[in-house]
Amino acid sequence: MKEIIRLIRPHQWIKNLVVLFPIFFGKALGNIESLYEGCITMIAFSFIASSIYCLNDIVDVADDRRHPKKRYRPLASGKISIAQGYAIMVIMVILSMVSLLFLPQKRIETGGVIGFYWALNVAYCLYLKQHAIIDVCIVAFGFVLRIQAGGMATDIRLSKWIVLMTFLLMLFLSFAKRRDDVLRMNETGEAPRKNTIRYNLTFINQAITITASVTLVCYIMYTVSPETIANFHTENLYLTSVFVLLGLLRYIQIAVVDKKSGDPTKVILHDRFIQFIVLGFGLTFLIIIYFL
Repeated sequence: MKEIIRLIRPHQWIKNLVVLFPIFFGKALGNIESLYEGCITMIAFSFIASSIYCLNDIVDVADDRRHPKKRYRPLASGKISIAQGYAIMVIMVILSMVSLLFLPQKRIETGGVIGFYWALNVAYCLYLKQHAIIDVCIVAFGFVLRIQAGGMATDIRLSKWIVLMTFLLMLFLSFAKRRDDVLRMNETGEAPRKNTIRYNLTFINQAITITASVTLVCYIMYTVSPETIANFHTENLYLTSVFVLLGLLRYIQIAVVDKKSGDPTKVILHDRFIQFIVLGFGLTFLIIIYFL
């Protein structure tokens, strides 16, 4: 059971909190029905994401066996067979489909978004991840599909700003994570991924700077846009931009200065400064839209 849990990576499910973005930014946190629908969709997305983790480890098993850390993964180490890996993948897909049955509305539409995410990531695992830039764009687009599914299930209209900012932020995080691969390639002379040779530190650093800058600008434009002011009945949301700026700077510091892992899951779970920034952003945002 321990190896199965390691294979499906439940600690990565924290990424699926993005599904709840439409509720948070749609001022629907007090709507119990929307919270229920969002949580069900998040669970369905978690299971479908785990099925992709299984497929990814199956496809990469040969490379993982040569990797200093990944060789200890359940499939690479032989603790779980390839056949068992496929079986677990199918079970995760079934659990995702069953979860959607608990949605009171728009099951087919939400299931369609999740199904498209699954198909796109199967193509990613089998072929698309071999191509630099395309790989990080697909990872970022996967988070756009998460918020689309959340908006679909809860019947909350998504702001074009939220969709754009989600894509840009996740593109920034994806480039930061790819920086780990480039550093490892420079240290060992071996590319962790086939497409790592198409990246170098100069390009990655510039990509991180560009995506961070555009993300911040888009967020500021979102907070001062007439649409946002009319929706939240406040002109004070621009104040939360400080937390966005601090979060981006801290993340760059972790990846570039401290040279620690740019994996967003590891950062959000272990870095106290980032946790404080996220908490501060959330509380400030809520105070402004509900009490000011």
